[in-house]
Amino acid sequence: MTGIRDLLRGRKKEQQPPDPLAAELPAAEFHLSPAGEAYRKLKHKLHLQILAKVDLASLEAMPENLLRLEIANLVGQMLAENPAQINDGERRMLVRDIQNEMLGLGPLELLMADASVSDILVNSYNQIYVERSGRLELTSVTFTDDRHLLRIIDKIVSRVGRRIDESSPMVDARLPDGSRVNAIIPPIALDGPVLSIRRFAVVPLKMADLVNKHGSFSE
Repeated sequence: MTGIRDLLRGRKKEQQPPDPLAAELPAAEFHLSPAGEAYRKLKHKLHLQILAKVDLASLEAMPENLLRLEIANLVGQMLAENPAQINDGERRMLVRDIQNEMLGLGPLELLMADASVSDILVNSYNQIYVERSGRLELTSVTFTDDRHLLRIIDKIVSRVGRRIDESSPMVDARLPDGSRVNAIIPPIALDGPVLSIRRFAVVPLKMADLVNKHGSFSE
């Protein structure tokens, strides 16, 4: 545990290995989002402990696959030293969620991984809708609180050289995949931070789809 910084620095240029824990997680299980209070507290605790131990500056220069593997190993060591009452499925999801917190968009990574989702609408930290095939659906995915949501919003906008705060409470940005992002925070947003992500279709619509599949046009 004490050598994690040296471990991270020493493996910067090594070949990117696959993440064995990610491979263990079945596709159907990938979309599960444990909402239990005990699970959220454990995830938050481990996340803070990792942030305190890892040299964040070294993380930026490392390949993502290697980072995910190191985070998985570190979570496994922490759980071994301080056993928690979780089963194997929850343990794999815990690793996945902490990886997403540190390297991605936190809980939103589950929705971004779903190719059928065209829009993500975060009305509040605990109310997230998605659009699939033109229909809005309420998801079971949530953030811990407003601060958690605000931290993810700040991560999104800072990656493109923007800032969001009380003096500039509304920001438009883009994700690396081209998705359009709009974020609004207090004082403009009265009930806490809100966020929308409009994605591009993985498979673009063709004229034949509009005519034969969706009935948007007559032949």
